[in-house]
Amino acid sequence: MPLDPRAQRLLSMVAAAMPESRQHPSVGQRRQSLAKLMQFARNDCGAVITRDGTFAGPSGPLRYRLYTPAADPHDSGARPGFVYFHGGGLVAGSIDTHDNVAAALAAASRCRLLSIDYRLAPEHPFPAAIEDAIAAVHFAIDHAAALGIDGNRMVIGGDSAGATLAAAVCQQAHDRADLRIAVQCLICPVLDFFNPWPSRELFGTGYLIDRGTWQADLADCLDGKTDVAHPLISPLCRETLAGLPPAVIHTAEFDPMRDEGNAYAARLAEADVTVAHVCHDGMVHNFHALGAILPQAKAALDLVGRQIRSLLQVSSIR
Repeated sequence: MPLDPRAQRLLSMVAAAMPESRQHPSVGQRRQSLAKLMQFARNDCGAVITRDGTFAGPSGPLRYRLYTPAADPHDSGARPGFVYFHGGGLVAGSIDTHDNVAAALAAASRCRLLSIDYRLAPEHPFPAAIEDAIAAVHFAIDHAAALGIDGNRMVIGGDSAGATLAAAVCQQAHDRADLRIAVQCLICPVLDFFNPWPSRELFGTGYLIDRGTWQADLADCLDGKTDVAHPLISPLCRETLAGLPPAVIHTAEFDPMRDEGNAYAARLAEADVTVAHVCHDGMVHNFHALGAILPQAKAALDLVGRQIRSLLQVSSIR
C-alpha cells in the first residue's frame, strides 16, 4: 500500500517545522517535539474518570494516573487492570503528554488503566525505567482491591519505547513467580537495537521518527558499556519466547520499527503464544496517537481494545 495521503501531509508538516541541520537533537528538543506532536492525540473511544496518585518506586515516589471507563450499568465488581507505559524513547513523554492515548485505551479495553510516570534518561539511565516498570506492576497487583482491579486479569502494555518496557516486563514475569500477567499489548513497539532490520533503513529518515533521534535516545539511556542485545533493551533478542502471555501487537507499514514488531509477533506465534497482530497499511510510527489528523487512530485503538477483551476471556495466568 502507498503511504496514506493524510500521513504524508503530517510528515510534510513535521519536516517543515524541523530544520535539516537537526541531525542529533538534544534531549530538550526531543521532549519539546514529542509534546507538540502529542497535542494531536484524541480520545474518541469513550468517557473515562481519572485520579492521580503516587506509589513507592525503587528510588522514590512515582506518579500514576488511574483511568476508569465511565460507569457501565452492566458492570459490577473489579475490572481488569492495565498498566501502561508511554512512548518517547525512554527520554521524553509523560502521563500528561499521553493522557488522551491512555484514556482511549482504558475506554476501548474497558480496563482500569494505570499510566506510569517512570524515570527518564539521561537523568536516570538504564535500568531505571525497567526497574520502575516492574515496580509499577507489583504496585498494581499488590493494591488491586484498592484500585478496583482484578489482579488475576492484568494487561501490561505500552507504545513505542513504552512497548519495550512492556515486553521486557512480560519476559521478566515469565522468569519469576511474583508477577502475574494475562495479556501483553505492544503498539508500534521498539524491540531490537542489535539486528539490522530493513525497515529501519528504508524509513530511517523522514517518517516521523528519524535515525538521529533513536540513536540519541539509545546513547542517553545506556552507559556505552551495556550490550544492546540484552533482552531488557532488545526484547526480540531473548533466546526463547515460549510461555509468554498472549499478545496484542500493532505495527505500521511505514514505521522504521515495523520489521522487528512483525518479527516479534511471528516468533511468539511460533512459540505457541496466542497473538493478535495487525500491521496497519499506509501508516507511520505513532499513528495511533494522532487522531486529530489520522482517522485510522480511533479504529486502531478500538480494535486494540476489542482484542484485549477477547484475550482476557480465554487467557490463563502465567
